[in-house]
Amino acid sequence: MEVRQMLPSDYEDVCALWHSIKGFAIRSIDDSKEGVEKFLERNPGLSTVAIEDGRIVGAILCGHDGRRATLYHVCVMEPYRKRGIGKSMVVRCMKALQEQGINKVALIAFTHNDVGNAFWKEIGWTEREDLNYYDFTLNTENIVKFNE
Repeated sequence: MEVRQMLPSDYEDVCALWHSIKGFAIRSIDDSKEGVEKFLERNPGLSTVAIEDGRIVGAILCGHDGRRATLYHVCVMEPYRKRGIGKSMVVRCMKALQEQGINKVALIAFTHNDVGNAFWKEIGWTEREDLNYYDFTLNTENIVKFNE
């Protein structure tokens, strides 16, 4: 297994991975090729893919605002789970963030994502119960679609 920086040329394979994950949410604008390329350009070297059997089997979008980082769209193809791929990708992201002087990383996991929530707890992340998460949609065309 190889874990490396996500490149713009990985988009089609990463997008296919996203569409293969049940319950995964995709935004029409943010997760478009142009949206992901913009994200990668703004956060060079941070996003990660895992490659096995000649294809992308895992991915993480990773970025920061200069103080705190966020992991987005963390996923591993179902047949490849429970083999350390997710943890290896997270560790790569965290090391890249430390090199840029970032000391805190957050992520959002849907409450109904039992597999994801178990993963984060298993690798030592802390679930926050002392805050509320709010968001506001600036662009109504940026539709969220959940994979069935």
